[in-house]
Amino acid sequence: MTEETSSPWQGWRTAAESALYGSDGFYRRPEGPAGHFRTSVHASPLFAEAVARLLCRVDEALGRPGSLAFVDMAAGRGELVGGVLAALPAEVAARTRAYAVEIAGRPEGLDERIAWLTEPPQQVSGLLFANEWLDNVPVDIAEVDSAGVPRQVLVRQDGAERLGEPVGGAEAEWLARWWPLPAEEGLRAEIGLPRDEAWAAAVSSLDRGLAVAVDYTHTLDARPPFGTLTGFCAGRETAPVPDGSCDITAHVALDACAARGSVRMLPGARLLPQRDALRALGIAGTRPPLALASTRPAAYVRALASAGEAAELTAPGGLGDFGWLLQPVGIADALVG
Repeated sequence: MTEETSSPWQGWRTAAESALYGSDGFYRRPEGPAGHFRTSVHASPLFAEAVARLLCRVDEALGRPGSLAFVDMAAGRGELVGGVLAALPAEVAARTRAYAVEIAGRPEGLDERIAWLTEPPQQVSGLLFANEWLDNVPVDIAEVDSAGVPRQVLVRQDGAERLGEPVGGAEAEWLARWWPLPAEEGLRAEIGLPRDEAWAAAVSSLDRGLAVAVDYTHTLDARPPFGTLTGFCAGRETAPVPDGSCDITAHVALDACAARGSVRMLPGARLLPQRDALRALGIAGTRPPLALASTRPAAYVRALASAGEAAELTAPGGLGDFGWLLQPVGIADALVG
């Protein structure tokens, strides 16, 4: 159904796009994402250190090129890219070209080595890292009506919803393949096709290297029956209202992104929990030996604090449950090493 321009009812994708990224959108606020929710980047500098180790492994796999790219997708206010640069060995940092990709303006005081872009640079070699980006790529919502037909969910700016036309075309094909809905009234799905396309475009910006997406996720064998659409504001979960007052997010079907429209994941692509990825990068959360407390008490306190931060990053039921999608481009799996 084509809505009249004057109609207050829109599909969720259009409504969320305006609410998040319009001229007065949520992501253009000066406080940035850190003012409203805590990601792995904000939880501990250990996360940036782990990403820096991964970049070093990509560097090795690329043969230590003269120019090594680090691309931070949805960079917020540059917290991750700044932390990665600070954690790199001096020799690697000297060859690294750092890019922050974000629609908001460049924050004051950002390291001058970081290029601030609205789109990823093209045909670079290195690591593209998308931490909690895809969950904010807006998608349309489907809901099964009383006749068992999946229909597009329309929404007003105040968050009220109603059902629109049946889902058709490429979106119906995506649902059939990646989120088939039983004919039971009220069941919902988030149609992840725009995320697949966004991820494919991001991966294609690499000439060689590794693309990584980190996000809330679910897979085909365990899709949530009523979807995951929600809002966040000032550190609290809220109703998703597309008026610019809150973040609007939904978990990501990373398995579909990995396939990028195919029926199988592309060669080399793999999914794993954050806890496994970070452990492979040296973030284990192991408590220091108690004997250290008596011989080097200051070192023990530092090690204990670090172990606590690592435990938070890898905790089951928390940040450790995030999914990592790794897509090598022209190199071997850089996480192994």
